[in-house]
Amino acid sequence: MITHENFATEPWQLRETALDLDVLAQSESVFALSNGHLGWRGNLDEGEPHGLPGSYLNSVYASHPLPYAEAGYGYPESGQTIINVTDGKVIRLLVDDHPFDLRYGELLSHERVLDYRGGVLSRAVEWTTPSGRTVRLTSHRLVSLAQRAVAAISYTVETVNGPATIAVQSELVANEQLPTASGDPRMAAAVDSPLLPEEHYANDTRLRLIHCTATSGQRVAVAADHIVEGPAGTAWAAESEPDVARLTVTATLEPGQRLELVKFVAYGWSAERSLPAVRDQVEGGLAGARTTGWQGLLDAQKACLDEFWSRADVEVEGDEEVQQAVRFGLFHLYQASARGERRPIPAKGLTGTGYDGHAFWDTESFVLPVLTHTAPHGVASALAWRHSTLPRALERARQLGLEGAAFPWRTINGAECSAYWPAGTVAFHVNADIAAAVERYVFATGDRDFHRGPGLDLLVQTARLWRSLGHFDADGVFHIDGVTGPDEYSAIARDNLYTNAMARRNLRAAADAAALHPDRAPDLGVSAEEIADWRNTAARTAIPYSRRLRVHEQSDGFTDQEPWDFEGTSEDQYPLLLHFPYFDLYRKQVVKQADLVLAMFTCPDEFTAEEKARNFAYYEPLTVRDSSLSACCQAVLAAETGHLRLAWAYTREAALMDLDDLEHNTRDGLHMASLAGTWIALVQGLGGLRRIRPAPGAPPQDQPSGDTRTGEPGAPVLFAPRLPSSLTRLAFNVRVQERLIRVDMGQSTARYTLLSGEPVTVLHHGTPVALTTDAPTDLPVPPAPDSPEPRQPKGRAPGT
Repeated sequence: MITHENFATEPWQLRETALDLDVLAQSESVFALSNGHLGWRGNLDEGEPHGLPGSYLNSVYASHPLPYAEAGYGYPESGQTIINVTDGKVIRLLVDDHPFDLRYGELLSHERVLDYRGGVLSRAVEWTTPSGRTVRLTSHRLVSLAQRAVAAISYTVETVNGPATIAVQSELVANEQLPTASGDPRMAAAVDSPLLPEEHYANDTRLRLIHCTATSGQRVAVAADHIVEGPAGTAWAAESEPDVARLTVTATLEPGQRLELVKFVAYGWSAERSLPAVRDQVEGGLAGARTTGWQGLLDAQKACLDEFWSRADVEVEGDEEVQQAVRFGLFHLYQASARGERRPIPAKGLTGTGYDGHAFWDTESFVLPVLTHTAPHGVASALAWRHSTLPRALERARQLGLEGAAFPWRTINGAECSAYWPAGTVAFHVNADIAAAVERYVFATGDRDFHRGPGLDLLVQTARLWRSLGHFDADGVFHIDGVTGPDEYSAIARDNLYTNAMARRNLRAAADAAALHPDRAPDLGVSAEEIADWRNTAARTAIPYSRRLRVHEQSDGFTDQEPWDFEGTSEDQYPLLLHFPYFDLYRKQVVKQADLVLAMFTCPDEFTAEEKARNFAYYEPLTVRDSSLSACCQAVLAAETGHLRLAWAYTREAALMDLDDLEHNTRDGLHMASLAGTWIALVQGLGGLRRIRPAPGAPPQDQPSGDTRTGEPGAPVLFAPRLPSSLTRLAFNVRVQERLIRVDMGQSTARYTLLSGEPVTVLHHGTPVALTTDAPTDLPVPPAPDSPEPRQPKGRAPGT
């Protein structure tokens, strides 16, 4: 989409210079605004035309029965789907009785700009009615990062070529008609008119609607207030009915005169509070917005983003598209998490209904690593949500006959929502992904209170699942059978390497945490014997390896399976899952998304440099990237193994996933994990950022700043910067153990600057480097190893 002629490539904003209805749905996703609590898609102010109307509240959903041809024990019983709640962004315009509709009359100009630094979506339009009257419209929209319940719009109309009677209708609209999104009638019924009216109100400039969800029992309230400025004779009236509340403002404008409207909207919801309580909640939010005022909201928005960018900005010289894309991605990641406050970060954020609004393992494995080093408060919030769902995960494990917790593959409220159990229930690696996110967050922030409390709970209960899920064989080797790893073209495998390696990491992290907090461990029933058992299990966990091929196996026996016929597969047969049965995919050597390659990234200490190179060369020709999660992982390992041209090709693919609509589903919402993948490919791929972990059994590296051990092997982080020939410079900041470190990379030199925090030693390509705030340190960048670049499946090379 960034290559569409109507979109400009600019470093700090996304600009659409003309309106093309063919890409309207995609533009609604990329222009979406949110704060983690509330999300507004980038719909046109007047509501129509639209691709997908969307106003979302995090964790407000409809429930519906899950379809099964045959019932089975342990199958999830109901699904959850995010719903379009009351739309507060609609402002309709009539000019001399002509509805302002861009499909009629003559559209003279239309421009929209999403400003990453201001957090505002702006619009400027000139339009001529069928009768020849021309008007100029400007609007500015924000979803507040400072006041989580609040959104606001500034809307101005002026005439250009003569007097006109103007009517502006500001509305709250519930149960908007939506395009058909699913062939499942049960799901369609759940999201068609999902809100039951409870109260409607309109008086002077104030509007309010209160509804209750029909299936999930959640009460949703929305209120709006307005400031109106216009010439003498400007008048307004308010009215309401169960699903619509409307303020109509009328004025006669002469050329040069303006009608200005500022609309403040407040949202609130609860599954427990009474109607009066929820009503008071939104009225209070509205009062706060009115007191702050439009300019105050703008100032607070910019202040939040100034602070974020001071920690998170990434500078790319040599590729303007990727420079725009990485800031676009960081902006949306921050929006998705800024005010989530113990709610999930869905796979699409609050930008669309893709994946039914569910949260997956994507959050912990892709989104949270980025936020950990840029906006860690969002990580604490997301992990607090996981912790709040722990009772459901414990219950699910009991249902499956397991100990500990079994976290869901996909969910909104913590209950499993995947009806396809081979890819859902048995994808137990989500447990280890959550544990790794806890470990990573504590290491980066030193949040010992979290580690001792919710973090320890999560680490202990996820570790217990592995011990009950696997078994020791006669030789004392620990196996985990019948699981599905990240690669969704393999299922129900024995000893999936990613799962086993991450389980080892989980078990060791739980043992270290329990040992570090002996005052709390007994509360969870953790004994010295259990800690020792976790360490022993981790040490004896199987890591599949083919001695014949001298490569690790994605799962036990994977390299003995029949290779997929890539030469006989045409380009229009991708993604394979839409053209071939799963049973055929499951029994062949074909990889949908990075699995073993991801393991080499997340558990780098499990592999030597030579093993990484051989493994990467083996799995590249098998990986078809039918998932948006794959490119960034392959970029990281391509960079680490010295294939910088290939690393950059994968980086560009991850960066442009939504802006170029590479998966052809940006209309359903943005891919949060792929947006995060741009940062991962740049910072952890080309920048080589890794954590160096202590040897098994050593104390965890979460000491307060100033006490961290330095030098090999206990240094907190490793950097291994290298740039492809197409780039001249890459610079970024990372937060590690209460320190902010800046890395500025060129083709031959890397500069390290400790921006804040106590002195620390890092590794530069294995060499210890002591950093202080006194002065930067410049070091040479060694050349990449010289080896043949691995090939990809026919027609699946990045950029083709």
